[in-house]
Amino acid sequence: MKLAGWVLLVAAAPLCASAQEPNTGQLRSEAQRVVKIISGDKAKLQTYCEIMNLSDQADDASNSGERARAEELSKRADELTQQLGPDYAALMEGLQTVDPMSPVGLEISTTLAALDKLCH
Repeated sequence: MKLAGWVLLVAAAPLCASAQEPNTGQLRSEAQRVVKIISGDKAKLQTYCEIMNLSDQADDASNSGERARAEELSKRADELTQQLGPDYAALMEGLQTVDPMSPVGLEISTTLAALDKLCH
């Protein structure tokens, strides 16, 4: 998955209530499970791809100064995220505690990239 998309999704997910260190082994397993669930369900994969498309559009709008459009696109992506289920939501919540540039963050990003490849 594109790093920018991951960062946008993590920022859009609900904030974690605790400041505990993440269980990186569990996050790795969750990422693998989420990839398997979404890639095995055509409707969820289509939703995931739509979320990535909206995230890219929101990023473009934000970069070009179209704040209102970026917020609208992000809101639509957030609404679609609900359709991916509790496993995806839990993963996104857990990822809030991981630096995307850390070794664990990069490993999970690589795992999630399998879904991004299915969108093209």
